[in-house]
Amino acid sequence: MKRYRGSKNTIPYGKYIPEYDEQEAYRWCINNNIIIFPEMKLEGPWSIEIKINGNVHKSPEQYYSVEVWRKMYEFYKYYYKKYANKF
Repeated sequence: MKRYRGSKNTIPYGKYIPEYDEQEAYRWCINNNIIIFPEMKLEGPWSIEIKINGNVHKSPEQYYSVEVWRKMYEFYKYYYKKYANKF
C-alpha cells in the first residue's frame, strides 16, 4: 500500500513484482527522462501518466489494483523498445 502524500490514507494499488526485462526497461526510461506512473488518487480505477521530457500524457484507459502496475511496466517496455537504439 502506498501512502497518499503523507496522509494516513493508503492507496490500494496492490503488489506486483516486475520481471527482469521490465526492470531493465524501467531503468533505461528513468535515465532518459521517461517517467511512467499511476495517477495519484485515493481510489481506483487509475489512469497511467506518462511524462516525457516534462510533457505529461494520460492513458485513455483506466486500470484497477495490480493491473495498473502491469500496464505501467508494459508502457516502460514499449518506450524502451521504441527509443533505446535511437539515443
